Amino acid sequence: MPRDSFSQAMSGTTGQPMKEGLLPLFPLEVVLMPEAPLPLHIFEDRYKEMIGVCLKAGEDPSRKEDFGVVLAKGQEVSRLGCSARIVNLTRTYADGRLDIFTVGSRRFEILVVNQEKSFLRGGVEFFDDDPGQDLPAETDAARAIELFRQVMQRIRNSPDIPIHLQRPYRYLSFRLAAPLPLDLDFKQHLLGVRNEPERVIEVIQAFEALLPQLDRAEHAREKAGGNGDVGGAHL
Repeated sequence: MPRDSFSQAMSGTTGQPMKEGLLPLFPLEVVLMPEAPLPLHIFEDRYKEMIGVCLKAGEDPSRKEDFGVVLAKGQEVSRLGCSARIVNLTRTYADGRLDIFTVGSRRFEILVVNQEKSFLRGGVEFFDDDPGQDLPAETDAARAIELFRQVMQRIRNSPDIPIHLQRPYRYLSFRLAAPLPLDLDFKQHLLGVRNEPERVIEVIQAFEALLPQLDRAEHAREKAGGNGDVGGAHL
């Protein structure tokens, strides 16, 4: 995506460039959520440079090595994103390409965009859930986990789906929604909700809507005598 398209999508938030505390930005057609894994293959020169900067910064314990992942759809880029922590540099190629493994960390809102480097950087404000709103009700958590199990059973076509979730169920909604084929706009909406009980309710509703779609897709596949993958079903 051209850099000026990103600026236009930000609706005039470029303002005065911020020299300190800028977060490198990586527009992608994905929604990264806190604690969700995200493997990436880095091949564009500007992002090879960006990841190189992040890796070098990580050598100094006092500096951050995170970068921000923001949803890009066509010419539209969201103001809300999630920082990605580089866990491993898993492979380097002779031509400079990289494979990295990252994990979602903290949500943020972009306040200002800086375009002084080949890659975008943003002055961001990180945010968490509202005070006292970071844990779901136990009954809702149990319901969400059970529905997640049912969805995974259909996607993987297996009755045995082990689910290992540690208590307390902080970010349960993100952990359950991230790996599933839910609509990107829905995932992006969840990212901005600062209330885990509310997010869990919305995830339950999403799973309840997704299950019949998966069942219909499986029924159609069986009727047609095929063996296609139903993993691409969306809300």
